[in-house]
Amino acid sequence: GTQNVLYQLLSGGLILGAFFMATDYVTSPITPVGRIIMGVGCATILFVIRVFNPSYPEGCSFAILLMNVVTPLIDKLTVPKFFGQRKPSPAGKEV
Repeated sequence: GTQNVLYQLLSGGLILGAFFMATDYVTSPITPVGRIIMGVGCATILFVIRVFNPSYPEGCSFAILLMNVVTPLIDKLTVPKFFGQRKPSPAGKEV
C-alpha cells in the first residue's frame, strides 16, 4: 500500500510540476481561493489520468495545462467584491 503511494508521489514530474510549473506567476490564479481551486483541479485531473490510463507517461504536465486554460474563468469567478462599492440604480443615476 504505502510503497505504491510513495512511487506515485516521487515518480515522473509530479514534484517538479507541483513546485515549479503549477506555481508559475503568469498562469496561476490571483486569489487564494482560486489557487486552491487550481490545486484541487490539477490533483483531480492527475489522479484520473494515472488511475484510468497508467500508460500515459506524463499526466502532471497535461493536468497543469488543462487547469491553465481554466485560469481566466477561475479568476473571474473568485474576484473579491470591494467594500463600499455602490450598485447602479435601475434608472442609471447614481444616488
